[in-house]
Amino acid sequence: MFDMGFIEILVIGIVALVVIGPERLPAVAKKAGYYFGRIQRFVSNVRSDVEREFRTDELQRMLTEQQSELQSLKQKVSESVSETTKEIDADSIEQAIKSPAPKKPNKNKTTKKIDVDSALNNQEIDSL
Repeated sequence: MFDMGFIEILVIGIVALVVIGPERLPAVAKKAGYYFGRIQRFVSNVRSDVEREFRTDELQRMLTEQQSELQSLKQKVSESVSETTKEIDADSIEQAIKSPAPKKPNKNKTTKKIDVDSALNNQEIDSL
């Protein structure tokens, strides 16, 4: 974290031994290690929070880009559908104009309705 080498740590230890004294040095070193660990955890938590926020911002930006792309694709598809519909309508109008009117069924002809059940019964009776 502070990029200290062995020489720097040795100098700090000697100065601490002279200033604090040999009887209180272990308790002070223990407290210094405790606070140093807390500071490292705090810095690590802050770093992870900042990275998470950057990822959230990046994901939000990607989401807005995707939404804009989807909107443009939706618009292109709807334009294509409307153009195709217009072409189909124009083609069907042209075909309706070119083709003669559909023939109406002749009402004079009588159609014979066949009852399937009675026909089957008649066939069974005939076969007996």
